[in-house]
Amino acid sequence: MLGNKAIKAALMVTLVTLSGLLPLQASADCKFVSTKDGSPLAIKAVDSDTPEAKQFIATCINPYTKKFAENKELANAGKKKFGYWSCTQCHGGNAGGQTGPSITDATWQYSKHVTDKGMFETIAGGSNGGMPTWHNQPAGNPELLSTDEILKIIGWLRVEYKGGGDTPWLNDK
Repeated sequence: MLGNKAIKAALMVTLVTLSGLLPLQASADCKFVSTKDGSPLAIKAVDSDTPEAKQFIATCINPYTKKFAENKELANAGKKKFGYWSCTQCHGGNAGGQTGPSITDATWQYSKHVTDKGMFETIAGGSNGGMPTWHNQPAGNPELLSTDEILKIIGWLRVEYKGGGDTPWLNDK
């Protein structure tokens, strides 16, 4: 029979796991959740994905973030996508806010935006705060953004960050 300490330890591990602070298993695939309601967000690798997009889908680490931080000229690819897809209409020309919030300062609409995965989930699946679904998979619309396009936009946004303090998206391995 389990002792009182063992039961408490098991309960603590269960609570930490359920809260998302401890992965269910070390080699678990990256799982995306909707910013709207926390339900699973169906994003999977497809044949047309770039190697970078496939890497992100497997690891939840955006390979463009560090690459763009090291070479800001490369980040222009994300800025072009940001303008092309009319993100500027809500977030302004340099993502500093307009009718939508700034996405280059430390005031996050959703705390999950401190990770590239969290920001990806909001862009990909939308939010209850007015952000539409932009990813072609959850929307079922091939005319919308691919995983790679969203990742490049996020990489550029991270280069443009003006919030000061910690930048956890650069700490990912």
